[in-house]
This record gives sequence, structure tokens and C-alpha cells, in this order.
Amino acid sequence: MESAKELRKRVSIEVKAERARRKARNAEIRALPRAERAAAKYADRIAKNEAKKAEQLAIRSMAKAEKHAVKRHNKLFKRIWKRPRRLIIWAAVLCLLVFGIVSAAPYIGDYTSLSGMKLDSNTPAGDAARENGKLVAQEISDEGIVLLKNTDGLLPLTNGKVNVFSYAAYNIRYGGSGSGGGDASTAVDLFAGLTNAGIECNETLDAFYRSQKDISQKGSSNGLISVIESMASKKTDEPTIDYLTEDVMAQAKQYSDTAIIVIGSDGVEASDFTVEALGLTKNRIDLFDEVCANFDNVIVIVNAGNAMELGFLDQYPSIKAALWIGTPGPFGCNSLGKILAGEINPSGRLVDTYAYNAGSSPASVNFGDYKYDNIKGMSFINYNEGIYVGYRYYETRFLGDEAGYKAAVQFPFGYGLSYTAFDWETTGFTQDDTTVSIDVQVTNIGSTAGKDVVEVYFSAPYTPGGIEKSAIELAGFAKTNLLAPGESQIVTISFPLRDMSSYDMNGQQAYVLDAGEYAVKVGRSVHDIVDTKTFIVPGTIVYKTDDVTGTELSNLFSYADGGLKYLSRNDWAGTYPNNDTLSYTASQTVLDGAAAQKPAVDTSALPVTGADNGIQLQDLKGLDYNDERWQAFLDQFTIDELKEVFVNAAYRTVAVERLGVPQIVLLDGPAGINSMFSKLTAMSYPTEVVLASTWNNDLVYRMGEAIGMEANAYGVTGWYAPGMNLHRTPQGGRNFEYFSEDPLLSGKIAASMVSGAESRHILVTMKHFVLNEQETNARSGIYVWANEQAIRELYLRPFEITVKEGHVNGAMSSFIHVGYKWSGGNPELLNQVLRNEWGFTGFVTTDAVLGKFMDANLALHNGNDLMLAVMPTNNRRYLTELYAEDPVGVTKGLRERMHNFCYALVNDTDLF
Repeated sequence: MESAKELRKRVSIEVKAERARRKARNAEIRALPRAERAAAKYADRIAKNEAKKAEQLAIRSMAKAEKHAVKRHNKLFKRIWKRPRRLIIWAAVLCLLVFGIVSAAPYIGDYTSLSGMKLDSNTPAGDAARENGKLVAQEISDEGIVLLKNTDGLLPLTNGKVNVFSYAAYNIRYGGSGSGGGDASTAVDLFAGLTNAGIECNETLDAFYRSQKDISQKGSSNGLISVIESMASKKTDEPTIDYLTEDVMAQAKQYSDTAIIVIGSDGVEASDFTVEALGLTKNRIDLFDEVCANFDNVIVIVNAGNAMELGFLDQYPSIKAALWIGTPGPFGCNSLGKILAGEINPSGRLVDTYAYNAGSSPASVNFGDYKYDNIKGMSFINYNEGIYVGYRYYETRFLGDEAGYKAAVQFPFGYGLSYTAFDWETTGFTQDDTTVSIDVQVTNIGSTAGKDVVEVYFSAPYTPGGIEKSAIELAGFAKTNLLAPGESQIVTISFPLRDMSSYDMNGQQAYVLDAGEYAVKVGRSVHDIVDTKTFIVPGTIVYKTDDVTGTELSNLFSYADGGLKYLSRNDWAGTYPNNDTLSYTASQTVLDGAAAQKPAVDTSALPVTGADNGIQLQDLKGLDYNDERWQAFLDQFTIDELKEVFVNAAYRTVAVERLGVPQIVLLDGPAGINSMFSKLTAMSYPTEVVLASTWNNDLVYRMGEAIGMEANAYGVTGWYAPGMNLHRTPQGGRNFEYFSEDPLLSGKIAASMVSGAESRHILVTMKHFVLNEQETNARSGIYVWANEQAIRELYLRPFEITVKEGHVNGAMSSFIHVGYKWSGGNPELLNQVLRNEWGFTGFVTTDAVLGKFMDANLALHNGNDLMLAVMPTNNRRYLTELYAEDPVGVTKGLRERMHNFCYALVNDTDLF
């Protein structure tokens, strides 16, 4: 038998040979014409997958000893293969940390004591706020968990004894990592959650698992180290199942015929997923094979913020039940235990489409790493799919093809089961020139109390070759109260008739409600329609002005179209995204447009600075934005004061005490108040994807209110949240931090959260405005190419709803370039749409300043009021140079930035 030393030597030689082979193959691919490289890589990937499948088949037919030897070899191969990369990564991380600490020491400090402004969260007020937050967080996870499968009524459990398998069960993802993470140090783990609900876990099996040296029990975190660690190592796989010996399985089978398996995926800021990472790995398959072969009743827990591939739930007859818990916050396992035990009836609904193939949507074709070959360091992404994202694609593409739909989609948007049954009856329907309203009576006809979600959709008439339209769109929703068996409740869902219109970018440059028949559909999901009401629009209606401000609409983002071919339902095959002819060369139009953005020198009179007008900020509270006293107030600032407030606004602003402008603290993040750089005792909440899965606006409002209460108690005035980008694909690394694939659901949930938080008089910054749907290359300012209709109907829509219904008072611009214009210096985005069209009166901050593309000159001239710069030295120097060139333009820009910030500060906080 080969010794361990001999095996290691042999495998090391194999690793060296494989590295040399891959290096040579990569050189071959690089030598190919650019258009052929993607195809070559794809062919290699297919060949690799086929080889894996062949190896798996071969292993299954081997004798036990031979099988063990092969698995031992493969495990050692992986370990040796990864070791140099890990060392390099961690060495680089260490260097970056050392450099960062040395460079940033004057600016970062301890964020619980920002510039002498100490934050103390451990006070009676803080304790009370956290206790309130705990109750809210628990309710959210109670209502956000989705029951996906319940064959033979396995749940709720009647046999209170279970076996828990999988390493993932010992590494529950309570949240993501990064600014959207939270403190999981006091989280209730899976076993405590089950035990608290009266479910007995196999203690022998538990002790066996905990004795395994590779078991990781990290949870989630919001610290800077955790972000870097997650970027360096995204280990989410199960180990090989050698550890599950015959004795272990025999003891478990004797204990109970019920088994629980947890699968999960990590979400983290600055990193995305591959499609492969969202499916079952070989080790996970082996685990399911083993457990499902030995247990009659298997329950799967999906602990992931991304829509994973769950086709295996259909493939194993032993899998009787499955629940999606998302990333449920510190008390999610308590909720899970209560649901399994029947103490809580699950009422969550999915906020994304779960396709059998996570990469089957057209958006997935263009997701990832695409670099220009003529713009150094710059990447791009093409949104060729247009409006056909998520269910908008699947429901439209397979309209009239039910077999095709069922082969593509496993769980539709809005899906979720209950332990009881509900009967629906439409009791009222009205439609006039402005509003559509429908009344639905929901009756619990089962034997268990529960809550139900009523979803209302619409279908608009489509003309081939006309404005692109999804076959169905969400129009509104409502969640019932807890209904006892036999109890009824009437819910009323109303929405503007205008919401059924589509943006015509090729003709009217306005929203258009085409003449024809419209269907209003009441559904349990987007694909399970219970009732339909129709009405006729006799003549086309053009909405040429904004419904709130009356501002005339027009195309503002034509430059971001990129000249791409966009997907059309009139020709699926001919317009489906295809990278075979993808160009990596930026056109001359793009190069010229990017270079032409520098503002012209202003030759008008220099505005007044440093005046003594005796006006304090508090004197302006309640005055109209355009009141002349604002200008007299702004005349009092010196140019240095204007510069410093603008450039030095990372997590706290600079005070101008002589004018009554206080310093304020602004902190992350969407799952609760936290600091990336220090310890802060605060409540962690379920992530936004779980929050949206409650479909409960009242509960969402209470979360916003609870966070506002904590902010008040801790001395925090600004909150960098909520995250409002869409789940364009399942691969998005921060999908856990955003609400949904649907813009209306995202906007409605966000508006409720913002309203709750602002009821406590804090500043709320919706983010990341706009088009931040992937993490890959985002921090280098990726160019995103999309058409006007998709930008307005999908990606701007959640923000628009939050401005108009939530009256949000802050926004965070994104790293992204809309076409070739950086979001934080984009006048069409920040001035024309946000302020002029929608009527926004708050302030705008950048995301963390990470590169020269986040140009302070463009920001100050085009509507971005604060720079979130941890190290503002370069921008101070840059502004000095700009002022020497263009004192009038810089002064005017900085005055406007100060005006916007101070207007929000004095009117929307309780500091005055």
C-alpha cells in the first residue's frame, strides 16, 4: 500500500503537471482571436464537467477500499493545488492591510469615537431599542421563511426526533458579509433553535460532527477582515463523506427515520457567484445520495440569499419537505424550529424565480468579467436582455408553452406553501381613469391558523414590433392578518392605471398605455392565477409628464444604449444575447463621450463667501428650498469650509460650528446598524431578501422604525440603507442585501422601510443608485450598457417608488458608470431624474471613494453632495487645483452641495 509520504509526492507531481498543462492551454486561448476565446473556454468547461461525471460514475462502481483510495487522492490533490494560492492571497491581503492601516491611520481611527464624537450603544435607551429590535427581527424571520415542499404532510413534524447532517448545519449563514452583514456572535444556532421548539436532535450524531476538525462555525460578520477573508476564500462545499461510516449511519437510523440536511451559499460584498456554485457539488450529491438512501423522511433547509438550483428536490423520493430560510438573521433558527414543530405556520413567499438552471436566463449570458482592450483598467457589461429579467423573461418566453415553462422553472416568483388552505373570492373590482382596485375575500378553510399573501398582476396588450412588454407584471400585494380556521378577511389592493403603461423610448419618449384589453389577475404566484378581471382602454393614453412633479419626460439615457441588439419577444431566437461577436473595444463615440465630461470654466461673477449675515442653520428650518434666505446663509461659508464638508464625509461629516452645522455620524447597513471598522453593539436583522419574502409592509415599516430607534439611542443620524438594486441574475454577490428581482416589490418594501426609519427623524440613504447588479468589477467603475426602457422600468423604478411613496431624504450613488458617465457625477441621473422628475429634496453621497473614476469635479458640478472618502487628502489637493482653474464653477458647485445637505439636515432630523 502506498504510504502517505509517497502519495503526497505523487500528487505533488500531478499538481505540477496539471498547472503546466493549464498554463499552456491558457496561452493557446489567449492566442486565439478574441471572438473565439469565449467558445474555447466554454468547450473546456463542458469537457471538464463531462470528465467529472465520468469519474463519479467510475467511483460508484468501485469496491469500497478502491473508492476510499480515490477520494483520498482527490482530497489531497485539492489541498496541494489550493495551498500556494491561499498563501499568495493571504500574503497580498496582509500587505494591503498593513498599507491601508499605515495610510489611513489619520482618517479611520475607532469609529465608535469619530473626531471626538463618542458613540455609546450600551445605555438604557440602547438596551431598550435593541430589545424592541429583537422582537421585530424575530417576527421577520417568522414570516420570511418559505415552505417549498411538503409531500405527504411531513410537516409539521409529528415525530419530534431528527438527525441533522451536513457541515453547513454547523455554519449557518445568518447574514451576508460586508456592509450588509451583522453581528452573529449571539445568534441562535440550528440545534438550539430546534431544541427550543421541542425537537430532539441526535446528540450522538451531533457530538460526532462537532468532533470533526474541519467543522466551521463562523456565522456572518460585518467587519472589514471578514470581507477580505470571504473574498479570499469562499468555501461553501461539503467535505467528502468518508466520515459517515457505517456505524454512524446505523446509529442515526436507529435514532429516527427523519433527517435534516442544510445547504447554503455565502454572499459577500465585492464578490459574485458562478452558476456552478449555485448548484450541487459532487460532495453535496454524495451526501444526499447517502442520506436519502438511508432515511425515509428527509427535510432540506436552503440557507442562501441567492436563488440556488434546487432540482434535486424532485430527484430524491426521500426528500419530503424543503424550506428556504434565506439569510434569516440571528433568530432565524428559532423561527425554523417553530415552523418545523408547527408552532408557526409558514407564510413567506419567494421574491425570485427559481429556475432549474440558474444560468438559463438571458441576463446570465452577460454577467461577469468583460474588460475593454482599449481603456486601461476599465470593464463593461451589456444588459442585452432589456426588460426581460427574472419572471419577466420566463413568463413571457414560455407564454403558451406550459411544458417548456415547467422544464425551465421549478418555483415561480411569489410561490410559497402553507400548513393550511385558503379560499379566495373576488368581491369587488373597479377601474376608472386613474385607479384600478380589487377586493379579495380570503377565508381559511383549513384546520390551522395562518397568514396568506394575495398577489395582483396585470397583463397589457402587446403588438409585435411595438413597445416591449412582459406577459405579466406585479401590480400590488397584501398580506392578511393571522386567520383562524373558518375566519375571513377582505383585502383591497389598488394601484394607478398609469402603472400598467410602458416606456416608449423609440416614439413618444414617454409612458404609453396602449389601447386594448387589459387583464388584472389575482394569483398565489406569478404562475398560479386564481381569478382574472378584464377591461378595455378604448384609446391610447400617453403620459408625457411625471405624475408627481409634472416635469416633461424625455429620453435621458440614450448614450447608455451602446448600440446593442436588445432581446425582443417578437424574435426570441434572433435577438437572444450571444457573445460570439462581442466587441471588447470601446467605440470612438464612447471614448469621446467619456473625455468630454469635464465642466467648462464658469466666467460669471464669483459668488460671495465668508459673509457675516448672522444666520444659523436652525433659523432655516421649515423654509422652502428656494427661499432667498438660503442664499444669504450659504454666503457665510468660506471656500475651505465648503471644500472640507464636501470631501471629508466618510461615516461622519465635518461640523461648521460657527454656523450651527453639526457633525453627524452615518453608518451601514441594510441588516441593521453596524460599522465596518469597529465593534458596535447593535441588533442584527434578517437580510433584505428575507424581509421582502414576508410580503408584509407593516412589518417592514416596523423594522425601519426599530433601526431608527437604535440610531436615536446610539447618536447615529444617517443610515446607509436600504440596498435597492435588483436580482438581475442569481449570481449577484449582494443579492442577500437587495430585495428582489421585481422592481415594484423592491420599491414598495423599501418605501415602507424608509418611512419607518424616517419616523424616528434620521437620514436614510437608498443605495446603490443605480445599475449595481453585480460585484465583479463594480469597484473599478464598470461601464453598464442598457436601454432607456429597461433603465426606467426596472432599475430606476424601486428608487422612484421610494422617493415618491417613502419620501426618502438621502441617496448613495453607485460605483457604476451608466454608459460612460459615472453615477456619482451624472447630471441626467442625479439632477434631471432624481430631483427634477421625481421631486427628491434630500442629499446624495457617493459610495466609498476607491478610485480616480469617482471624480470629485464631476460630483460637485452634477448633484453629488458628499464624498464618502475615508482618505480625503487627494481630493483636498484636487479641489485646490480645480479652484485655481475655475473658482466660480467650483464655488457654485460646492454651495449647491452644501445647500442640499443642510436642507435635509435641518428639516429631516431632530437635531434642531
